[in-house]
Amino acid sequence: MKETTAGNAAVGTRPPSAARERLLTTASRLFYTEGIRAVGVDRVMAEAEVARGTFYRHFEGKDDLVRSYLEAKDMGIRTQVAAATRATGGGAALLHGIAHSIGEDVCGPGFRGCPFINAAAEYPQREHPVHQAVLAHRAWFHQVVEDAFRSVGHSEPEQSAATMVALRDGAMVAGYLNDAGAAARTMVHGAAMLIAAG
Repeated sequence: MKETTAGNAAVGTRPPSAARERLLTTASRLFYTEGIRAVGVDRVMAEAEVARGTFYRHFEGKDDLVRSYLEAKDMGIRTQVAAATRATGGGAALLHGIAHSIGEDVCGPGFRGCPFINAAAEYPQREHPVHQAVLAHRAWFHQVVEDAFRSVGHSEPEQSAATMVALRDGAMVAGYLNDAGAAARTMVHGAAMLIAAG
């Protein structure tokens, strides 16, 4: 999937660079499994088998790579939600589908929490581009859920969306720290209660 990020500006309208894709794939794996601050760009370059000069043709530095990693995660989720919206027609079915999908993620192999929450913890300064990428994703997700509640005539779509986002955050943390199955069930049950309360 082609990403429209500042990190891709260097390649213009040419097809995505194989080296850039290897760097992003490697960074995504390492940042998610080991933590962003714990992984240096030298290791990403080494494991992606990309030379330093090639790295800097695609990214301004580590922060740009981290931002691009989060934007790629964001685009992947947006693509999944768009497909789910087409499949369900939106509304309550979409909300149920999102809740079940979050539950499946929490119970998935190698789950290590939410990549966006993890990144925000490592980049707490709100004005930092990495933190801004996290906020952009969260604002989009909140709006998708709010629109779905509104489309079924829910009496409090904004508050219900905020509650569902909080349920998601809680499920992501609980799924990593405690019983993943229980966290998934709580997410699905909480979403169902919100939908029914409309």
